Amino acid sequence: MSDTDFRHAGQVRSDLLAASKGRGADDTSGFRQHVPSLGRLALRAEPTWSDGSLPAANNANTDSRSVSGRGRSPSGGGGADGNPLRAARGRGDHQRPNFNIIVPPNGYAWWYIDGVDRTAQRAVSVIGFIGSVFSPWYRWSGRKDPENNVCINVATYGPGGRFTMTDRGRSALRQSEDRFEVGPSSLRWEDGKLIIEIDEISGPPIISRVRGRITLTPSAITDQELALTSDGAHIWRPFAPTSHIKVDLNGEGWQWDGHGYFDANFGTRALEEDFSYWTWGRFPTQQGSTCFYDATRLDGSVLEQAVTFNREGALVDTPMPPKARLPRSLWAVARETRADAGYQPKQVKNMLDAPFYSRSAVKTKINGMETVGVHEALDLVRFRSPLIKPMLAVRVPRRANWKFD
Repeated sequence: MSDTDFRHAGQVRSDLLAASKGRGADDTSGFRQHVPSLGRLALRAEPTWSDGSLPAANNANTDSRSVSGRGRSPSGGGGADGNPLRAARGRGDHQRPNFNIIVPPNGYAWWYIDGVDRTAQRAVSVIGFIGSVFSPWYRWSGRKDPENNVCINVATYGPGGRFTMTDRGRSALRQSEDRFEVGPSSLRWEDGKLIIEIDEISGPPIISRVRGRITLTPSAITDQELALTSDGAHIWRPFAPTSHIKVDLNGEGWQWDGHGYFDANFGTRALEEDFSYWTWGRFPTQQGSTCFYDATRLDGSVLEQAVTFNREGALVDTPMPPKARLPRSLWAVARETRADAGYQPKQVKNMLDAPFYSRSAVKTKINGMETVGVHEALDLVRFRSPLIKPMLAVRVPRRANWKFD
């Protein structure tokens, strides 16, 4: 049984282009020095094709990118080279995270952090949400006000693992470029590090206070994002695929360090409106980190992407390994990842198991090297079922009112 098993209970201009007076890309060099803050940036969408009317991305040297991937869709692929991977833009986060964004109705933003200790026996994940995509309360509200459904979800995996995910109202949200605060917990960017302060109450089966600090130190910040749909309605922004994580939480054995990861996803539509299934994985390598993103859209098109970032945050050439099946999760969610031909990946730790979702530590082989990373599988056909939402409400309590001191 998992440590946190849920069984206990027209072309839209959609790439999150900020409404920032026509600045399509985030090239803030020569700009921040004149103003103290970018202000709040509103998420919009920008298609992955170029029609000549959009400003170019701030990193024009796209020809130097070397990645493997296919973004097949009826409307076309990514940039001029057909690749949906492109320079990050529109949110003021080209060189660092920016938490001061406005999410439109029906949209979402989340910042995701994970870490695995040196023995792969303990792990942690943290997700900060605006428009909490997996909250039944956001769905039941009609997804009209993302800032009224915010959350910092914390899960620890291993001996004494705990799960906390409290859906809070807009009074609990504070934002600035450097800080994302939801009630008693926060994420802040300080001196090139992401510092997470946690003070939450976990849910069943272990109800207790989860307190402490997690510090993530990136080896570098990348400058890339991946459009998951051709209209740019969904964006993956891998900030720091190669990082060091230090965990200092209350509880015996919950002071450790290991390899960490930091990314974000942004969207102007619900995930279940566009996808039926996806898998994602991030794996440390000798060069840095390799990430796989495979998604099936509701229109039948697919996204297949393999990308490697070195320790300096630059893209390096990586072949696309073949898909390899993993056993189904405890809730029978189908799972697959990628591995060298002939190699059989295996789960080394079950982390999170839900009727529509699985997160686990997985061992695979990439370019001849065995590596243990974090893998997820998401079944959005199941998630759309109205039966799922009451089950989630047991694990995701709603606390609408919050007052800061």
